[in-house]
Amino acid sequence: MGKIIRAIDEWGAVRVTFADTTDIAKKAQSIHHTSPVATAALGRTLSMAAIMGSQLKSPDNSVTLLIKGNGPLGSILSVADGNGMVKGYVQNPLVDIAKKPNGKLDVAGAVGNGMLSITKDLGMKEPYTGQVPLTSGEIAEDFTYYFATSEQTPTAVGLGVLVDRDYTVKRSGGFMVQLMPAAMEEDIDRVEKNVSKISSVTQMMEDGMSAEDMIGALLEGFEYQFLDESEYEYRCDCSMDKIKRALISLGAKELTDIIENDGKAELTCQFCPEVYTLGKDELEELLKSCKK
Repeated sequence: MGKIIRAIDEWGAVRVTFADTTDIAKKAQSIHHTSPVATAALGRTLSMAAIMGSQLKSPDNSVTLLIKGNGPLGSILSVADGNGMVKGYVQNPLVDIAKKPNGKLDVAGAVGNGMLSITKDLGMKEPYTGQVPLTSGEIAEDFTYYFATSEQTPTAVGLGVLVDRDYTVKRSGGFMVQLMPAAMEEDIDRVEKNVSKISSVTQMMEDGMSAEDMIGALLEGFEYQFLDESEYEYRCDCSMDKIKRALISLGAKELTDIIENDGKAELTCQFCPEVYTLGKDELEELLKSCKK
């Protein structure tokens, strides 16, 4: 179970969210059997999705993060709702590339250049989508750029996944520091100083720092209070009804082709190992819905 804690300074100028997503990244790795670099990229994206999900106002709201790079990993997709669920996948989970000269995983090289899109479904008529080009492929920097450009909110994002020697996830987590409209110049300077002097997220976790300790380091010099704590888990909400709706959305021609050529449909969820099989009779019922 992932743990997310939020805090704010006494003047409402700086808001900090920290997420320990180790269990989430472990579950994703076990489901998708990702290579180390894919584990790191997907884990970082899942951490960001959980952080953003914890800020949604309603359990029915959702946020979808799509990183579409031209690197060997292909697309990375993650979805979180306001009710503790986060899920995701990477298009090419088995990709393995050389590490950087310093021995670290080359996430940027695996992601490549491309676009970052964030879609928020807040229960309104149309979801809101913001899109920016990837600035580094390291993911944290890309989200920092997104908030500054698309939402005009000065933000610092730190994301990390530490992959163990046996390719399992040892640590995973992330933080987001946002400056609110009440922030003064001295607040900005203090936040920049704090962010610049901390270790990486996974190093702080390895050093035994708790979520509260890390928030304290990010808000050093501020009087602050903790707002709330929430739990997130890797959980898929797929269902036969959703699969049927997806098949109907293909249209009458595509469904007719499946019936005539295959006589059945077998679909595997992209987010989990669940396999859904529909026979000819079921497909013909869906076809009737298309023709109404």
